[in-house]
Amino acid sequence: MPVGVSSLRCSARAVLDEVVQLARPQLRTLPIRQARPLTTSTIPRAAVVDIPTQPDAALPPKWSMTKESTRLVPVSASYFTGNADFFDNWLALQDLLRKYQTLPTIPKDNAPSVKWRTLAAYRGMVGRDVKAAKYKKIIDILDRLNCIDPQVIPEEVTKAINMYKRDTMSAVSQKKAQEVDEYGRAHGLGRRKTSVARVVVLEGDGQVVVNGKPLASVFERIHDRESALWPLVATQRMQHYNVWANVEGGGKTGQAEALTLGIARALMVHEPALKPALRRAGVVTRDARMVERKKPGKLKARKMPAWVKR
Repeated sequence: MPVGVSSLRCSARAVLDEVVQLARPQLRTLPIRQARPLTTSTIPRAAVVDIPTQPDAALPPKWSMTKESTRLVPVSASYFTGNADFFDNWLALQDLLRKYQTLPTIPKDNAPSVKWRTLAAYRGMVGRDVKAAKYKKIIDILDRLNCIDPQVIPEEVTKAINMYKRDTMSAVSQKKAQEVDEYGRAHGLGRRKTSVARVVVLEGDGQVVVNGKPLASVFERIHDRESALWPLVATQRMQHYNVWANVEGGGKTGQAEALTLGIARALMVHEPALKPALRRAGVVTRDARMVERKKPGKLKARKMPAWVKR
């Protein structure tokens, strides 16, 4: 390579370096928006309109967009549980117990007597079917809140307790007291297993008619006849009243025991003072026992077939 060309290139590089050094301060002062980016567009730069952008503060917030504003939000956090009202009540009572669990308490026997709403009444209050096990959770918390010392019990707890109290006055007022009608008849209804006995008792000389027949022709067993007339025998009123009854369903023993309860209830309408004597005789309370159902794989309700080794 000739020497003249080499020296010319060195001098050109030196001149270029000096130009860059002189232009560097000016390049630093230029704003970024004035820098010309590399582009492949065929449109002249003078024809491109520079649209000013708004600052970030001028943009509407994301939550005010149309898509976000139309989103439906459930009122309760328990909406997706399937029973929001129950879980809201349960969680509210739990928060209340957690808030006042350090307050002094009294024994449960000394706590104020409170009758809570029945399961049917609570179902009517929430408008949904609630299982008994779930409602028991609410009752357990209410029993614990009711044990707080009445001298320091907060008003918030009192309001929660009153919301679940049973309205005993209305229940008593709705119950109609039975009376002897203008013909001197007292009515009684008795049930035992699947048997139902509708009884009419009026003053007389001891006649007993069942389904339009004498007692002995309906109940052949002496034990069934004695069981049916036991309320009159126990109170020594056998010769003072006549009994007309209509029994249906079940077997003979079930019908006789249903007749026992029906006569006892009708007798208490005539003479309410006989209730203690009838209670001692065991004929005031209904026997709610039912026949246990047969299970698959068993001979009866609980009897298993004989085990055979081979």
